Amino acid sequence: MDGPARKPGGVALPPREGPDPAALLVWYDRHRRHLPWRAPPGKRADPYHVFLSEIMLQQTTVATVGPYYAGFLARWPRVEDLAAAPLEEVLSAWAGLGYYARARNLHACARAVVERHGGRFPAEEPALLALPGIGPYTAAAIAAIAFDAAAAPVDGNWERVLARLFTVEEPLPAARPLFRRLALDILPAHRHGDFAQAVMDLGATICTPRRPACALCPWQVPCRARAAGTAELYPRKVAKAARPTRRGVAFLAVRPDGAVLVRSRPPRGLLGGMTEVPSTPWEPEPVANVAAHAPLAADWHPLNAAVSHVFSHFALELALWRARLPQHTPAPAGHRWVTPQGFDAEAFPSVMRKVLAHAD
Repeated sequence: MDGPARKPGGVALPPREGPDPAALLVWYDRHRRHLPWRAPPGKRADPYHVFLSEIMLQQTTVATVGPYYAGFLARWPRVEDLAAAPLEEVLSAWAGLGYYARARNLHACARAVVERHGGRFPAEEPALLALPGIGPYTAAAIAAIAFDAAAAPVDGNWERVLARLFTVEEPLPAARPLFRRLALDILPAHRHGDFAQAVMDLGATICTPRRPACALCPWQVPCRARAAGTAELYPRKVAKAARPTRRGVAFLAVRPDGAVLVRSRPPRGLLGGMTEVPSTPWEPEPVANVAAHAPLAADWHPLNAAVSHVFSHFALELALWRARLPQHTPAPAGHRWVTPQGFDAEAFPSVMRKVLAHAD
């Protein structure tokens, strides 16, 4: 790790000093991002705010999270408020943010903080890790940012910065244990929360995946990839397997008042507990005997339309069938009618909102 770096072709570069945490903190004090969940300079962050934002930011962009964070905080300003809320309301408020297991974990964790810790987040990583839905990254983020603990919340920004600083050749995801060790090696003696956020900001604004602004980087001198001119080659990654496609048919049963027949998905698994328009199973091959999966007997007609949606592990193609039902048609067992005025109160995931757009 401290030996000479090499340019492509095997040409040795001279050894370089490690990154200076103080230089990064000076840069951060001048250029820190102003984010709604970030405490002002010199102030300690509220653990609940850190927890809420970090769960939301997993696999989601800062721009997308902003309105959701503000909405959650306005509705449930304390962890006790979130813990007391019905899960259905939390899922509804989360709708559109994706990766819905995070919403269930968010609610379960809030309840655990209230029940086990009297509404106060623990400061130590092991105790944070014992809470539902909190993994090593989130535990380190809360410990560092909210409690100034010597913890390293290694996210994608951290991985990119470290991979370039030390020209880490081992590809992701196998390199993650190494990144955690490197991160702990460069922690400063103080200001751990600021340092954690400084590395995140550096990766988000300077050490970007494409065309990093190396000339503006406070760590340009010790960065081995910058010296070798290979920054964009890091971090190394194993090529992703092709995302498979699943197919299905969604059944839009519509009453004269615009109400649509819906049901709740099972509490566990993909989109657990969310509201959906009934559909066939989602399978790799087109569904045979589609009518047998319809939620009720009706005059169903295929629409000249389809809905596409991409999940983390597969792409979904949904054909649409629609039937118009009399106003007083009873809902089958396990189903319910919801009027357009009630859509916002339902926990419709993004894919189902796309389906509902074809209800008229």
